[in-house]
Amino acid sequence: MKILLYCKTKAGTFYIGQSRDGRFHPIYDDEDLGSYSRIYQATEDLAMNATFSVLHKSTGKLLDTSELGIPEDPEAWERAI
Repeated sequence: MKILLYCKTKAGTFYIGQSRDGRFHPIYDDEDLGSYSRIYQATEDLAMNATFSVLHKSTGKLLDTSELGIPEDPEAWERAI
Protein backbone atom coordinates (compact mmCIF):
# COMPACT_ATOMS: atom_id res chain seq x y z
CA MET A 1 0.00 0.00 0.00
CA LYS A 2 1.39 3.39 -1.00
CA ILE A 3 0.30 6.28 1.24
CA LEU A 4 -0.72 9.31 -0.85
CA LEU A 5 -2.49 11.72 1.51
CA TYR A 6 -2.90 12.36 5.21
CA CYS A 7 -5.15 14.46 7.45
CA LYS A 8 -4.39 15.14 11.12
CA THR A 9 -7.41 15.32 13.45
CA LYS A 10 -8.00 15.41 17.21
CA ALA A 11 -8.52 11.62 17.04
CA GLY A 12 -5.27 10.98 15.19
CA THR A 13 -4.07 10.92 11.60
CA PHE A 14 -6.11 9.50 8.74
CA TYR A 15 -4.49 8.40 5.49
CA ILE A 16 -5.49 7.66 1.93
CA GLY A 17 -3.49 4.85 0.42
CA GLN A 18 -3.44 3.27 -3.02
CA SER A 19 -3.13 -0.49 -3.40
CA ARG A 20 -1.31 -2.26 -6.22
CA ASP A 21 -4.60 -2.76 -8.06
CA GLY A 22 -5.05 1.03 -8.23
CA ARG A 23 -7.86 1.27 -5.66
CA PHE A 24 -7.92 3.93 -2.93
CA HIS A 25 -8.25 3.11 0.77
CA PRO A 26 -9.00 5.33 3.76
CA ILE A 27 -6.81 4.16 6.64
CA TYR A 28 -6.82 4.86 10.39
CA ASP A 29 -4.63 3.19 13.00
CA ASP A 30 -3.41 0.70 10.34
CA GLU A 31 -7.02 -0.33 9.64
CA ASP A 32 -8.27 -0.31 6.04
CA LEU A 33 -11.71 1.35 6.09
CA GLY A 34 -12.82 0.51 2.54
CA SER A 35 -11.83 0.28 -1.10
CA TYR A 36 -12.74 2.83 -3.77
CA SER A 37 -12.10 3.22 -7.48
CA ARG A 38 -11.72 7.04 -7.19
CA ILE A 39 -9.75 8.98 -4.59
CA TYR A 40 -12.56 11.51 -4.06
CA GLN A 41 -14.94 8.68 -3.12
CA ALA A 42 -12.57 7.62 -0.33
CA THR A 43 -12.18 11.15 1.07
CA GLU A 44 -15.90 11.97 0.78
CA ASP A 45 -17.03 8.79 2.52
CA LEU A 46 -14.51 9.32 5.31
CA ALA A 47 -15.60 12.95 5.75
CA MET A 48 -19.27 11.90 5.88
CA ASN A 49 -18.77 8.93 8.25
CA ALA A 50 -19.74 6.46 5.51
CA THR A 51 -16.77 4.04 5.73
CA PHE A 52 -16.41 0.87 7.77
CA SER A 53 -16.69 1.56 11.51
CA VAL A 54 -13.78 3.50 12.99
CA LEU A 55 -12.69 2.88 16.58
CA HIS A 56 -10.57 5.47 18.40
CA LYS A 57 -7.04 4.09 18.68
CA SER A 58 -6.70 4.99 22.38
CA THR A 59 -10.19 4.71 23.84
CA GLY A 60 -11.67 2.01 21.58
CA LYS A 61 -14.86 4.06 21.26
CA LEU A 62 -16.67 4.38 17.96
CA LEU A 63 -15.73 7.58 16.11
CA ASP A 64 -18.02 9.72 13.98
CA THR A 65 -15.57 10.89 11.33
CA SER A 66 -18.01 13.57 10.15
CA GLU A 67 -17.27 15.44 13.40
CA LEU A 68 -13.48 15.56 12.90
CA GLY A 69 -13.19 18.22 10.21
CA ILE A 70 -11.90 15.83 7.55
CA PRO A 71 -12.09 17.53 4.14
CA GLU A 72 -14.17 15.88 1.41
CA ASP A 73 -11.93 17.29 -1.32
CA PRO A 74 -8.68 15.32 -1.72
CA GLU A 75 -6.94 18.56 -2.76
CA ALA A 76 -7.42 19.85 0.82
CA TRP A 77 -5.47 16.93 2.29
CA GLU A 78 -1.71 17.01 2.90
CA ARG A 79 0.41 15.16 0.34
CA ALA A 80 2.45 12.28 1.71
CA ILE A 81 4.62 11.98 -1.40
